[in-house]
Amino acid sequence: MVKQLRAARTRQALVVAAAEFFAADGYALSSLPAISRRAGVSTGALHFHFPNKDALAIEVESAARRSVEQLVADRRPSAASALHLLVTVTREVLGAVAADVVVRAGFKLSVDPSRKNAMGFGCWWRAWVCEELLRAQRSGELAEGVSPDRVAAVIVAATVGFEVLGAEDRDRISPRHVEQFWSLVLPQLAARGDQFAGIAHPDTCSDPWSRAKSAPTGRSSV
Repeated sequence: MVKQLRAARTRQALVVAAAEFFAADGYALSSLPAISRRAGVSTGALHFHFPNKDALAIEVESAARRSVEQLVADRRPSAASALHLLVTVTREVLGAVAADVVVRAGFKLSVDPSRKNAMGFGCWWRAWVCEELLRAQRSGELAEGVSPDRVAAVIVAATVGFEVLGAEDRDRISPRHVEQFWSLVLPQLAARGDQFAGIAHPDTCSDPWSRAKSAPTGRSSV
């Protein structure tokens, strides 16, 4: 049991250390020796858990996906509709990008040109957004003529764009900017835009951006 706990802690430390490098420097410039040093483990211990850098990147993307899936599961019961859930989750995902280096690295890895097989997290996120838009369409929430697939592409592009803009300036992914995005999109998207007024505003009692203010930027020093 003690060995299993130690192994789990080592694996988690490696995932977090790798996420810090991937988020700050990208996949190509991140090295396994630097990641093992950041995690405080030997290179041999790293290779015991992950045979190569791609395996480590896949695990970072998987961890990011699990975090967002949990966020969706937590918010779904209280969401009034599919669009309501989509807006709420998008806002909170961007809050997680600011506050959680693993989620931030997951998004960055999903569009990193140096990773030829980077498909996991980014494809899952786009599929989820499209699924919620299709659910909204079936329930009559979308305006006539709105294409869920095209809107999904816009929302995913905006999400990734916010992550890129926020890499050096966290204020770029603040609630204010997310609200501005949805204030432009919702009137064109929703069958009745007025019924969604205010849903993009953050809950100040659980605002992830306030936690992000004191979080490390994830910049690496090799």
